[in-house]
Amino acid sequence: MDVLDRAERYLQLHGRLIDRLRFEALFRDGSRERALDVLRCYQNPDGGFGHALEPDLRGAGSQPEPVEVAFWILDELAAFDSPMVPAACDYLAGVTAADGGVPFVLPSVRDTLRAPWWQTDDDPPGNLIPTASIAGLLHKHGITHPWLATATDFCWSRIAAVQETSPYEARAIVTFLNLVTERDRAEAEFARLREAILATVALDPDTPGDVHFPLDFAPEPLRLPLFTQDVLDAHLDAFMDPRFEDDKWGLNWLIWTPVVEHEWGGYLAVQRLKTLRAYGRLP
Repeated sequence: MDVLDRAERYLQLHGRLIDRLRFEALFRDGSRERALDVLRCYQNPDGGFGHALEPDLRGAGSQPEPVEVAFWILDELAAFDSPMVPAACDYLAGVTAADGGVPFVLPSVRDTLRAPWWQTDDDPPGNLIPTASIAGLLHKHGITHPWLATATDFCWSRIAAVQETSPYEARAIVTFLNLVTERDRAEAEFARLREAILATVALDPDTPGDVHFPLDFAPEPLRLPLFTQDVLDAHLDAFMDPRFEDDKWGLNWLIWTPVVEHEWGGYLAVQRLKTLRAYGRLP
């Protein structure tokens, strides 16, 4: 059984409808519109996304991070012309902090069930997570919206102040610098931060625990020279190994309630298949 068949079986046994339909659309000539129909069900009247689209946020209400999840799905489905995009940008504009970025999480999270790391102050500042990734995807697709200019200025300012970083922040920085249209500026910042970013990466595919691997930073070939091909090949080989599925397709962080194990597992299964295809590894 090849990796596509193994992933399909896993999704049929365990995956959410959104992830089963993503798989069908991307790898079995299924309907992209059906996947988009399901994604619309996660969008709230305020334009934000909730309803556990980001599985560790169980509440129905909108939060910034599920917008990023939705945008990655719209990206893979080539659907950034969807009305979901400007509606989500309007939502982001409404929750943007005074510094120009959207917070990591809003105080309304306190009224919902969520993983223990979703904590915030009463008046949280903007954060590169998820502002930078969202802005990068909007730049990639040539979207024009007033929020993007504000968010882009925030990202440049915040990135310029970074000396040391953490894995999730580093991943957001890489996404922004890889996709933003100002290439000379992006490449200069990347050159300055490359070693700090690499310090957050586990280069050994067998590293245990809640760690971040090269393909988390480069799920498809980057414009930026972050990893050598031999490093990427070692991690692509690991993705092809059937034992990888024992870790629910790479889920290596706290399972704080049973349902998230397979909700994340299905989401990651599709992500890993996309990465294998982007690097020419699918049969």
